[in-house]
Amino acid sequence: MNQRRRKVADVALKLFVEKGFQQTSIQDIIEQANISKGTFYNYFSNKNDCIAEILEGLRYDASQIRMHMQVGKDETDRTILIEQISILTQLNKERNLNTIFEAILNSNEVELKKLVMHHRIHEIEWLAGRFIEVYGEEIRQFAFELSILFYGMMHYILFTLKITNSTQSIHRTVQVLLSYLEAIIPIMNKNGRTLLDPSSLHFLQARIDRKVISLDELVDLAKNLEERTTFTTDQQDLYDTIVSELQRERLRKSVLQPLIQPFQKSFVQTELEAEVNTFTNFLWYYLRIH
Repeated sequence: MNQRRRKVADVALKLFVEKGFQQTSIQDIIEQANISKGTFYNYFSNKNDCIAEILEGLRYDASQIRMHMQVGKDETDRTILIEQISILTQLNKERNLNTIFEAILNSNEVELKKLVMHHRIHEIEWLAGRFIEVYGEEIRQFAFELSILFYGMMHYILFTLKITNSTQSIHRTVQVLLSYLEAIIPIMNKNGRTLLDPSSLHFLQARIDRKVISLDELVDLAKNLEERTTFTTDQQDLYDTIVSELQRERLRKSVLQPLIQPFQKSFVQTELEAEVNTFTNFLWYYLRIH
């Protein structure tokens, strides 16, 4: 990483914490960092770039420490996982980032919200991968949901500890919450179902990026589904109608919208369930914004 750029970002972070993001000007950062205006704009185009650098630095630091913890160790070791999860929370706490994150998510700063959400999605993906390593391939289909559950519990436990002025170590908090998840995993395995699936993560990423899939891309996704398997009669009828409507000169939402849920449900507990969910999620979103 560019250490000089990182140093200016650290100065900006200190000011953001002390004065607030909106109240901190670029001139404040320039003066505090003792650099010229040209130097600042050589590193960053605006204050948002400072936030991006701060988040990148946080992920870099966490990844380096996490890798160091794991090198030469058993990847299934639960104690290593606890330490790895704890480190980012500790770094957030030390740098007072949670205050900034909450302010950004409650603001009208669309681009900054994207940065914070990307940061959180990165953590969800990392944790899902580590859950698979620790608890085995059999929980792969549940890993994304387990990550969401963990961070949801973590967020509100830390919030409650803060407002009640309670003292609890991050390490113990992570350890206890992980034990709660371990009690949930057998239930998930037994039921074989989750509230969310991996396609939800892809859809979430697209919404954050505001990447609107094109009509041609939707049709390509649909055709890819047909190439993957042999449809039942009902599935084929729904599929043909959807694709036919997508290829019309005028898109008829009133025809397409009622077809989404039946088509999605017809693939429940099949090998194409996740792919169909991705397609129908994108189709729903496309219809919503057009």
